[in-house]
Amino acid sequence: MAKKALLIGINYPGTAVELRGCVNDVRRMQKCLIDRYGFSNKDITVLIDTDKSSIQPTGKNIREALKKLIAEGEPGDVLVFHYSGHGTRLPTEEGLFDATDYDECITPCDMNLITEEAKEQIGESYVNKPKSRIVTFLVSIVRSLLTTCGISSNDSQRGSGGGHDSFTRESELEDGETVDMKTRYLPLDSYISLLKEQTGQTDIKCGKIRQTLVKVFGEDSSPHVMLSNSMKRNAHRGLLGMFIGKREVNTDGAGSELKSKHPNNGILLSGCQTDQRSEDVYVTRTGKAYGAFSDAIQTILSGTRQEITNKEMVLRAREILKKQKFGQRPGLYCHDRYVNIPFIC
Repeated sequence: MAKKALLIGINYPGTAVELRGCVNDVRRMQKCLIDRYGFSNKDITVLIDTDKSSIQPTGKNIREALKKLIAEGEPGDVLVFHYSGHGTRLPTEEGLFDATDYDECITPCDMNLITEEAKEQIGESYVNKPKSRIVTFLVSIVRSLLTTCGISSNDSQRGSGGGHDSFTRESELEDGETVDMKTRYLPLDSYISLLKEQTGQTDIKCGKIRQTLVKVFGEDSSPHVMLSNSMKRNAHRGLLGMFIGKREVNTDGAGSELKSKHPNNGILLSGCQTDQRSEDVYVTRTGKAYGAFSDAIQTILSGTRQEITNKEMVLRAREILKKQKFGQRPGLYCHDRYVNIPFIC
């Protein structure tokens, strides 16, 4: 049985939304995989954006590294993908139904979004019932009006205010440590600003993000971002789809699973719910930086040498984050048969 991993850490240095703990999360996970789970360092691929001499965690590079990881996998192998960085929510394309009205995405260093989806086991994701065509049309009008007024529907829903000032705030943990916290959620208007900087495209509207991504990145853009009908019918839904197989989008917006070499084999532990923010933490006194959820996982693992299941990991991480007064609630997304198997291996 081979054990291989792909670890992504993106701090976005020099940008208005720079983070501090993402690369540290990757280094800690790398050490954990080697020391606790018996991974070989040569079988761990690391993509970070703080070392410009190495391969950068762009959308294309992340997807190619994932394809390589999966293509080389054999039955019984353990494949680990870790991501620390910004996430954002891309409004679903008009005419397609999504349970949350958004595609949840990870945000590579070049802003070439990668979408993700999986079955929720532990979580309280904000979901909507399918809308009639009239309601969908009205919602699109409201979104257009909000965009015209300089407000994204993400920001109005979350009350973030949209500006970069909302990224950093000071807080005090239970043990008295003073910390600076930055959200790892990227509001849509902030994402658009960064996309403009990265691409040189100055006229990007909320409803035109997908067109811009396809124009700039072409076939290297995430399949679910593609706009043509043939791509919509045949594209899997991004990150988890690479593990669970392709997903066909029917004309009514429902999805049907297609046969795959590795059906439903993806297990996702998420730092928060779709309507929440994960936190990037910087301890003022020590200069230590980390992701709140990543740190909770390491705390749990350091406290026991026994196996811990995916379910136990998420529930215990929730307890730790609640005790530390973080608002985020981690989630578990996977097939039923993987809920109570050991975390990682």
